[in-house]
Amino acid sequence: MTHTLKTAPEQSIQSLKSGARAIVAATDPSEKASLAYEVAQKWFSGGLGLHRSALDKDMPNRPGRPDKPVLLPPRDMPKRAMGGKAGKLALLHSLAHIELNAIDLTWDLLGRFCRVPMPRSFFDDWVQVGLEEAKHFTMLEKHLASIGASYGDLPAHDGLWQAAQSTEHDLLARLAIIPLVLEARGLDITPPMIEKARSSGDPETARVLEVIYRDEKRHVAFGAKWFRFMCDRERIKPEPKFHELVREHFKGPLKPPFNDRARSEAGLTPGFYRPLIRLTG
Repeated sequence: MTHTLKTAPEQSIQSLKSGARAIVAATDPSEKASLAYEVAQKWFSGGLGLHRSALDKDMPNRPGRPDKPVLLPPRDMPKRAMGGKAGKLALLHSLAHIELNAIDLTWDLLGRFCRVPMPRSFFDDWVQVGLEEAKHFTMLEKHLASIGASYGDLPAHDGLWQAAQSTEHDLLARLAIIPLVLEARGLDITPPMIEKARSSGDPETARVLEVIYRDEKRHVAFGAKWFRFMCDRERIKPEPKFHELVREHFKGPLKPPFNDRARSEAGLTPGFYRPLIRLTG
């Protein structure tokens, strides 16, 4: 698929931070995805440094959003339709909203924490994640169009960005909450969705979900790797620190059942999350 930039001038992308800021600030979802492709290409080709002190603006407090969907508090969301075309639309729309937020959460991490002394491979990993979140949104947007729908047709909740606001000054907390709680939850719930799509004769939805699931496992692995790296560097025990950060920054319990095998393959062993059933519940 060809991605074209709509509003951000080429000369404004002079560093990874300015590129990340442009992505998060963009109000049009397709533009967000296009910018993610553009910035990732520039980064991996060696065309961007991390930041330019005198020129880079601060990251926005909230991401840019289109007029639709209407954003509601999670408690005010209508109950999602189950089964049939309405159920499929509700599922795909919900997933597209999650992936749009994932674009912003990842690029906000890159822009907000670009001055934290980390190896270049840290930034390589998260640029790759930001690129893949854009890919996921684009796939879901295209799939919605195939059933005569589009992102914005249904209301969506405004709860995911709270995780970014709660962890805006702490990279270790951001790594704990975004990849190791929110994305890890995708490892638990996506395989049953894939099976349901297959059994209901919907191979295209199953294919999209399989791509997302495969990539999510790598994203959780990046989170586990860099969380452990930072803990080791600061001589902190990873599991107790994870418990502390989740209790402080995540609202609500961690809910089983867990996909223990996929989580462990990604480096997120049960000692991280199983104690939190009791601690947060």
